[in-house]
Amino acid sequence: MRVGLFTREFPPHIYGGAGVHVDYLSRELAKKIEVEVHCWGTQHSDEGNLHVRGAEPWSEISNGTTEKFKGALEAFSLNLTQIKALEGIELVHTHTWYVSMAGFLAKKLYGVPFVLTTHSLEPLRAWKAEQLGSGYAMSSWMERTAVLDADAVIAVSNGTKEDILRVYPLPPERVHVIYNGIDLHEYRYTSDTSALTKYGVDSSVPYVLFVGRITRQKGVTHLVDAIRYLPGNTQVVLCAGAPDTPEIAAEMREKVEEARKGHPNVIWIEKMVSKPEVIQLYSHARVFCCPSVYEPFGIINLEAMACGAPVVASATGGIKEVVVDNETGYLVPFEADPTTSFPIHPDRFAQDLGSKISDLLADEAKCRRYGEAGRRRVEEKFSWTAIADQTIALYQNLIATRKTAKARA
Repeated sequence: MRVGLFTREFPPHIYGGAGVHVDYLSRELAKKIEVEVHCWGTQHSDEGNLHVRGAEPWSEISNGTTEKFKGALEAFSLNLTQIKALEGIELVHTHTWYVSMAGFLAKKLYGVPFVLTTHSLEPLRAWKAEQLGSGYAMSSWMERTAVLDADAVIAVSNGTKEDILRVYPLPPERVHVIYNGIDLHEYRYTSDTSALTKYGVDSSVPYVLFVGRITRQKGVTHLVDAIRYLPGNTQVVLCAGAPDTPEIAAEMREKVEEARKGHPNVIWIEKMVSKPEVIQLYSHARVFCCPSVYEPFGIINLEAMACGAPVVASATGGIKEVVVDNETGYLVPFEADPTTSFPIHPDRFAQDLGSKISDLLADEAKCRRYGEAGRRRVEEKFSWTAIADQTIALYQNLIATRKTAKARA
């Protein structure tokens, strides 16, 4: 079997959970089948069963356009380029709206089954209009067109499946739940603290950790708002970079400066650090916080749990299927505005985050117990081997169904 995986992100160009997912899934699939990855960026490699084919968007398509819808036009241009030569591909599998039309077009041109994994849904991310401008209408159209045409839609959690069926008129049997996973050998506790020293983190003082992009979705500004409800000597480490817009970058800076007036130990690492470095940060955190306002799965929680960190996270989306309340951490009540996904009562949410974080900061034994339980849960439920096997089984079923339909025709 040879499948074509389409993705915007692939190493070394990864900035979010979808890219992490495709990175590990492709390598695990390649242990059993041939995988051809089509991604953004100039790269070309062949390593065993893993074949990577990168390309750049057509620059002319967005030459002279407004920056706000440049991304949507470039995505569409690259989708057209990527499906020109798919020799020997028996199935296509796309990840995120950036490449969804490549799957739609490949199905039409090559007559192969089309699988689409939803890592998030455009109708539930109204704030993307701030980043994409009128391009948000185009990204929403691309996603909807592809989702409705896909032979199978993979949801990364049961919560995501419910969201898909709520916003798109799909028969439930076409939506399959296959979780995200984690590399258990790579993500594990390390005693190394060189990264902490590098970034000015005092390893002798307990700290709260955030890891993620500066975006409305990840809710980092709500965590910054919660700092005023933490003990005054609390060390907070914000590993936060890649802001969606200049506006949210400015808002984040203003909030951090305000928080530092009462809590001087706020360390802001304004970039996405390397994998070995983030593993060190997870390993030595007293508490990891995931304040997302919308999260179909939340792979960062798996990473933190695999490294033995207890988690305080929003009780929303797929997070509720990863973090077990009062066992691997705390789930903080989250009441979202249905039109924006933002918290209806942001200050109450910040207070609740602060309360749960403070509880763990004061109880080292509980942190250790929750961290050990988190590691066990990750080992039992979220290995990439099991996830790849489920994905291949879906591929095989779709290919067999297509061949039977052709034979009958």
